[in-house]
Amino acid sequence: MSDGTRLLGAFARSLPSVHNPHVLPVRFAICCIPLVLSAGCRPESSATDASTITVFAAASTTDVMRDIGTRYEKETGIHLVFSFDSSSNLARQIRAGSPADIFLSADEAWMDELAAAGLLGANSRFDLLANDLVMVAPVSASRFEVEFTPQFDFAARLPQIRRIAVGDTDHVPAGRYAKQALESLGWWKALQPRLIPAKDVRAALRLVEMGEADAGIVYSTDARASDKVTVITRFPEDSHQPIRYPVALCSESDLARQFIDFLRTHEAAAAIFEQAGFHVLSSTKDGGG
Repeated sequence: MSDGTRLLGAFARSLPSVHNPHVLPVRFAICCIPLVLSAGCRPESSATDASTITVFAAASTTDVMRDIGTRYEKETGIHLVFSFDSSSNLARQIRAGSPADIFLSADEAWMDELAAAGLLGANSRFDLLANDLVMVAPVSASRFEVEFTPQFDFAARLPQIRRIAVGDTDHVPAGRYAKQALESLGWWKALQPRLIPAKDVRAALRLVEMGEADAGIVYSTDARASDKVTVITRFPEDSHQPIRYPVALCSESDLARQFIDFLRTHEAAAAIFEQAGFHVLSSTKDGGG
């Protein structure tokens, strides 16, 4: 019995033992508090009710996961609740106890952190998708040329590109990849003062769409989903770590397990991912805890 339970029990026993119809309900309610709290924190319980699946997914998967969710609900009648944000914010929320049945991350590091904390379902983790990193500009802006070589002096050759939108380079996966690419090309030191950090990759994209940034570094799938930006060029694959989207269970919900299997094996899901520009992967990876 925890200290909190003993204290509540002692407080309840201290209430007057009189035949007052209002006293018993109070004493009963106080004694039940630890039971209710305990039931709500059981790790094996699903994030929501038995007919709902809660999915925490990287912001860059917003459109495609909504499309897949709509199709899945029509076919199964199972309700999907999505929470889209940067992978870093979602991982922190899960570590803090936010209810999630499934986590779809835009990089390996944040999934590794949850695995190390024992917050993933055993043998449920695998790499679902891959993506590319591109530089974009407002569709109305004058087009400019970029050479992805260390000899190309971006800052000197393109002085008109004064503001470059990126995901936060310390926490947001797209921002991390952007920093890796700029460092690999030798441009980081010169371009860092021009960077506008955003809370996630979609926020960086919106800055470019609104003309608040002269350019942006985002995923190719984000650029493809917007008619307000144009792709200048794609960063070389060897300029940054591979962009992988691992997915895993965060609860023991059978419905969640069925949905994660749907994402991995169903041709309809693969077709929706590919239409959005993602590369569908088939490799699996054990990261359970």
